Amino acid sequence: MDLGSFHTNSSVSCRLASRIPDVCRTEDCCLGIDEAGRGPVLGPMVYGICFCPVSRKEELKALKVADSKTLTEAERENLFEKVDGANSYVGWALQVLSPNTISTSMLQRTKYNLNALSHDTAIGLVQYALDNGVQLKEIFVDTVGPADKYEDKLSKLFPGIDVTVRPKADSLFPVVSAASICAKVARDRIVKGWNFPEDLGDVDPEYGSGYPGDPKTKAWLLKYLDPVFGFPQFVRFSWSTAQTLLDSKGVTVHW
Repeated sequence: MDLGSFHTNSSVSCRLASRIPDVCRTEDCCLGIDEAGRGPVLGPMVYGICFCPVSRKEELKALKVADSKTLTEAERENLFEKVDGANSYVGWALQVLSPNTISTSMLQRTKYNLNALSHDTAIGLVQYALDNGVQLKEIFVDTVGPADKYEDKLSKLFPGIDVTVRPKADSLFPVVSAASICAKVARDRIVKGWNFPEDLGDVDPEYGSGYPGDPKTKAWLLKYLDPVFGFPQFVRFSWSTAQTLLDSKGVTVHW
């Protein structure tokens, strides 16, 4: 997984992908969709797809893929290497949404919330697979918002493909579990190796879980809040936690 293109410019979204296995262009395939990093105030959100021939679902299951949230980092890394190594019949693709992309999307004049951004990103990844010749017959998705409405939306966009949207799909369908692992491994690596373009010196790595309710995360946000320029690009400034700190500690600007 080459993250160089994102590390070069972490202010924008980028696409990462494996080679498309030849068999996925000739046999009916299933595809799973999941994300990592929806809730944190720090770092990117990563959407992932994983796909393989329907006839080889059991081989994917035999890799022992599971919901990434139930695994340790070492277990996720090991499973990703297995998934990536099964490249004769398994492919994957990721869309990395930078904190800046997320925040500017959510704060634009025309309302565009996180659910809409998530849906559009997932749809874009499915279209990427189709555009590259993957013969999709089944799509399995971990839901964002009401499952029935999302399933209906995807079914209309991709007629002829059997779409299944379920809560906790990452624990129900191995192909979604595999997508979950790919997304989570990418996010973990990006967060761990984040290049701060701002001149911050030696950045304190103790930022906790990255979730808004974590005291360590709140302390880190306060430490790196510039009263004039705000937060580093590592922070999703549209999150209420960040906005509250900006309102209370930042300098008021009059236009």
